[in-house]
Amino acid sequence: MLISLLRIFVTALISLIGLTVITFAISLQSSIPLHDYQSHSVFVQYFEYLGYLFQANWGTSNITGSDVLSEFLKHFPATLELLLFALLIVFICGISLGIVAAKNRGTWIDNSVMGATLVGYSMPIFWWGLLLVLFFSLFLGIFPVAGRIDYQYYIEPISRFMLVDTLIGNHSYGLSAFFNALNHLILPAITLSWVPMAIMARMTRSALVNILKFEYVRTARSKGLSENRIIWVHALRNALQSLLTIGGLQISILMTGIIITEHIFAWPGVGNWLLRSVARQDYPSIQGGILALSFMVIIFNVFIDIISNFLDPKKRRPLA
Repeated sequence: MLISLLRIFVTALISLIGLTVITFAISLQSSIPLHDYQSHSVFVQYFEYLGYLFQANWGTSNITGSDVLSEFLKHFPATLELLLFALLIVFICGISLGIVAAKNRGTWIDNSVMGATLVGYSMPIFWWGLLLVLFFSLFLGIFPVAGRIDYQYYIEPISRFMLVDTLIGNHSYGLSAFFNALNHLILPAITLSWVPMAIMARMTRSALVNILKFEYVRTARSKGLSENRIIWVHALRNALQSLLTIGGLQISILMTGIIITEHIFAWPGVGNWLLRSVARQDYPSIQGGILALSFMVIIFNVFIDIISNFLDPKKRRPLA
């Protein structure tokens, strides 16, 4: 277990070093220096750049003149709220659809679920988002088109998580503000989670179909256990480690899709801020956004790798 954890942290450290090298190279492309480097050597400047990062000095925006890290932290809660809601959809709906397909393998239900996930996996995220807006917002009028909450609500930014602030804020709107913010969150979260959810459903179905062929599953059936108990208690528990690993790989897909999703729904998050920075050639903000989003991907994957190691009984046994 200790060796596995050490390997995880060493891999994460190497990834972080590579990430800082890339963002440092981006910073050198700016016509205005991001930092006041004392050396003319690029090699020495890289270590000075690391020092500035550890001091929370990420440079100043060429457009707004404000601190890049402050700009990122202002937009980050909106992105994290959308990301967590999308991850919830990925794991709950993706695993549930995979279980339904595995339970009914070879039937029309299995073929329907797999066909739907294939379509979802093949559809570009920007096209899927526009279809959702056209149908649910413009045609049916169920969900709003853009933003985090309607303009008639003024919510004081306490935590900057809109769902949280609508509940803890000092206002007279009651729960109507919370449900309005939740209503704004649904379409962007579905758009963002669609491709990872389709992948998760297919991987869950594949893992369960293989596990249901094992001898211990046949033994459980011979003891009279119900099919639901066999799948949810025995099979899914053994498939959970691989599913967590797959879920970690979907984080990068979500981070890529969040830029497009936030632009479609005018979501005031890091992705939209980063896209505007690219259009305005604001190199300090581009560097800061890439650094922060990539760092989030690494941290999420480290966290999932640690959980997977604790779920693996072979790696957990030496600690007993």
